[in-house]
Amino acid sequence: MVHVFRWELPVSAPQERIDSTKDAMDRPIDAAIANGDQRWFRAVADYTYDWESWHRPDGRLIWVNPAVERITGYSVAECLAMPDYPLPLVAPDDRPSVIAILAAARDQTSGVSPDFRCLIRSGQARWMSLAWQPMYETEGGHLGYRTSVRDVTERRILREQLRLHAEHLEQLVQERTARVRQLEQRQRQMEKLVALGQLAAGVAHEINNPLAGMRNAFELIKSTLPSEHEHYELLELIDKEIERISGITHKMYQLYKRAPQRPDEFSFTQCVQEVIFMLANTSDQRQVPLNFAPYQDPVRVTLVEGEVKQILYNLIRNAIQASPRGETVDVRLDHDAKEIAVHVQDYGPGIPDAIMPRIFDPFFSTKQAESQAGMGLGLSVSRSLIEAMGGRIEVSSTPGRGSLFTAIFPWRVDPIQEEIDE
Repeated sequence: MVHVFRWELPVSAPQERIDSTKDAMDRPIDAAIANGDQRWFRAVADYTYDWESWHRPDGRLIWVNPAVERITGYSVAECLAMPDYPLPLVAPDDRPSVIAILAAARDQTSGVSPDFRCLIRSGQARWMSLAWQPMYETEGGHLGYRTSVRDVTERRILREQLRLHAEHLEQLVQERTARVRQLEQRQRQMEKLVALGQLAAGVAHEINNPLAGMRNAFELIKSTLPSEHEHYELLELIDKEIERISGITHKMYQLYKRAPQRPDEFSFTQCVQEVIFMLANTSDQRQVPLNFAPYQDPVRVTLVEGEVKQILYNLIRNAIQASPRGETVDVRLDHDAKEIAVHVQDYGPGIPDAIMPRIFDPFFSTKQAESQAGMGLGLSVSRSLIEAMGGRIEVSSTPGRGSLFTAIFPWRVDPIQEEIDE
């Protein structure tokens, strides 16, 4: 049975004045609609942009519009002859869900399906969205159901791009948040260092004054005794301890009141070799050999040589002290167009994760049990010096397998403005 639509067009005074030619053109159309001419309904269905299909109540295909060929590449005739239409056009993984949808459509339900993949003639899989609804006669008899399929591939692509973009933004936010937390932690540490610096500078100043008097008086006493005196060795021990106290106060000053020095050009390779030579005695006493393969190229840099030596001395000495007897400490150079790096690898017990954030804190040391343990200023001094010249120290450690400290230097630093003006 064919649906009949009757349109009642009210006639008003302005409409009576419509051009007679237009009235003559509209009358056949109005008459055709009023008479239920199927051509107009067929034209609407055929020119629907979406892929339309009409099915009998048992699911058999009655009609499919030409949009199917534009979307899938298969003609109307091929679809009408296709067994189990439209399942051959559905990707195998999505067929169970489409079968369930068609069963629901036969039960006179309506709805919109989740997206599924359609295999078009070229072999490409494109994403489709399917809507279905039952069809009834005017008297209410069930004629079957219709399906409307729309290609949503571009929408899916845009959705995926938006998802990836959102993930990227989220990652950026997380990175920025972590960076902010890192900066806040560094700021708190700097505030702590400032407070400690004021205290350390004051203590160092107060110690240096009486220490200088003690040293002068001690030198007078020492000069009056011959070296053959039975207590002369004790005097040597006292002299070493005074020198040790002086070195500690010097480190405290250097950590917080660093005096600027003029950079000079020098051979970086030779600088590393000299530091290793200075630590040879420590290496021999602890039976921890140092392995270093220098570059044939001298690798010349423009930095403050004394500060570079102090940084490397602290890192390599720490590596020796962290190594058990018989293990080695490997020192190697690496560089690119912007930076030069010194890698110091030991094979000791490593640094526990709980301690890692604190290793650069002043007065923190993991060597309290050792007789030669210092005040825990070596790494603090080293990081302060290297960051002042635009470098950094990177650390990686595996408990039980050792630690790797990498000092990364710029190729050059410019003299400070005050020195240039002088």
